[in-house]
Amino acid sequence: MSEIDRFTPDDRRGVDTLYRRTHGPDAAEANRLRWDWQHRRNPYNPTGQPGIWVAREGPTVVGHYPTLPVRISLRGLEVDGSWGTGALVAPERDSQGLDDALLRTWDRNSGAVLTLGVAGGAKSVADRLHWPQAHPLPCLVKPLTRRAVRLPNWPTPLNRLVSVVTLPVVQIVSRSRPLRAECELIRRFDTSFTTLWERLAPKFDLAVRRDAPYLNWRYIEPPHVRYSVVALKRQGDIHGYAVYRHRHEPLGRVTMLVDFLVDPDDVSGLKTLLRWVDRAARAEDADKVRCYAMHGAFRRVLRRNGYFNVKSSLEVGIKVNAVQVPKGFYDETDGWHITYGDSDQDH
Repeated sequence: MSEIDRFTPDDRRGVDTLYRRTHGPDAAEANRLRWDWQHRRNPYNPTGQPGIWVAREGPTVVGHYPTLPVRISLRGLEVDGSWGTGALVAPERDSQGLDDALLRTWDRNSGAVLTLGVAGGAKSVADRLHWPQAHPLPCLVKPLTRRAVRLPNWPTPLNRLVSVVTLPVVQIVSRSRPLRAECELIRRFDTSFTTLWERLAPKFDLAVRRDAPYLNWRYIEPPHVRYSVVALKRQGDIHGYAVYRHRHEPLGRVTMLVDFLVDPDDVSGLKTLLRWVDRAARAEDADKVRCYAMHGAFRRVLRRNGYFNVKSSLEVGIKVNAVQVPKGFYDETDGWHITYGDSDQDH
């Protein structure tokens, strides 16, 4: 019978060994390099110890469930929460329910539990554990070149034909437009971003707290990925930001709009940030910009600025334990501000 408890320093070797067994040596080495940043430097990890639930049989670690502590804002009311990053179970203990036992332990001991994963994964977890229904995290794409509509599972002649047919539309939606406010690349989030968050937090039904310590930890300090950050300013005051990065994919180059924050009513501000990201993408010869965004008002602005809805590969599962949420909270998600950068997907 496995015993499940919080991670202790004595578990480090067993956790590393199990990760190597389940993910391979390259992934284990990458995880080792991220360890200190992910666990000890997280500003919302009060103990400094990794937020990992460990299943032991005697001295042997046979399973563990890593989590990413965050603060969750519910219309400005904050609770402690954490993102789950997936159970790891020794192959010889697979299909014995150990993964569900780890999940239930995490759930019982957290003010809010959140999962963001491959479509079907979050839903299966919610069904098994009787959590509220998981929802797709909407994905939107803006084409910038005729190569943007190519798909790896299509034959080359079909990709070429679709590229020719869609080129007039791509040329219209991708044309450059002027910025409507001052934008500035920044290397650090200062306290003015915390002030911005405090002002905007009550406008979101649910969102991860985006203050300066969290943003610096999440987007400035990671050792494994480099982001660019642009701040939106008016008369010297901060009104928003966008985080993005460029990456290669099998059929082209993509700019990921990883995270952003503006007032949901500030349509002009969001348009300005989107146009900045467009320019940065073109400068890097990207074929498209991809963004995951759950908030309904933000998605409307994205669509009006050349973004098209595409099938999402990610689902969000959320369960709030610390406070009673209003009726319909889990069904009406247009007021939730969740982006690709909120969890640990981008690594």
